[in-house]
Amino acid sequence: MSFFQPISPASAPEALASLYGRIQEMLDGELPEMFQVYGNVEPFLKDFYMNFKKFVYSSGALDSKTRAIIALVASCHAGNSAWTGYFQKRAVDLGWTPVQVGEAIAIAATNYCYNTFFKFRDMSGSGLFEGMGVGLRAHTFTSVSLDQKLVELINIAISDINACKPCTSGHVEKARSLGLSDEQILECIQCAAVMYAGCQFLNSVA
Repeated sequence: MSFFQPISPASAPEALASLYGRIQEMLDGELPEMFQVYGNVEPFLKDFYMNFKKFVYSSGALDSKTRAIIALVASCHAGNSAWTGYFQKRAVDLGWTPVQVGEAIAIAATNYCYNTFFKFRDMSGSGLFEGMGVGLRAHTFTSVSLDQKLVELINIAISDINACKPCTSGHVEKARSLGLSDEQILECIQCAAVMYAGCQFLNSVA
């Protein structure tokens, strides 16, 4: 049994019901169950809603279509099926094909190979491994239909969450060389950060 049960709009206190109304307005009348679980801790729901609206659901330096993919891979990384399913559907609704959604997930998964390797090399305390080749394959980074800018944004988001300093700095440098602005890179991290927080709350009370 879950630690928290969803609080429905019908049973929500006045202040929470008002917040639900703002969320439903943003989502065209919908109120996904994830938000109703967050309703058990109203300050968290308020923060999440405001950050979700600003950095995940709407457009900024990155459009909402791109943000949906970043939110998806962050949700996958966190292992949260509710948000992963939500963003798989949203990504398709915004124009990504199911194949492209799968490619984005595969890019994020492939990134783990490199994060694991380069974090080890960085933390090993030995120069021995600096001279050794990576030896890992990454056709997924280049042999997909996704634009290379999006590939790098995915890599930046996952490398940052995985706390791989060499990978994060390398992908930031490549992203800039491809023409991505610092504002776009920052928004990528803001989007991933919001979703990672939302997923961790759900995972912790499931």
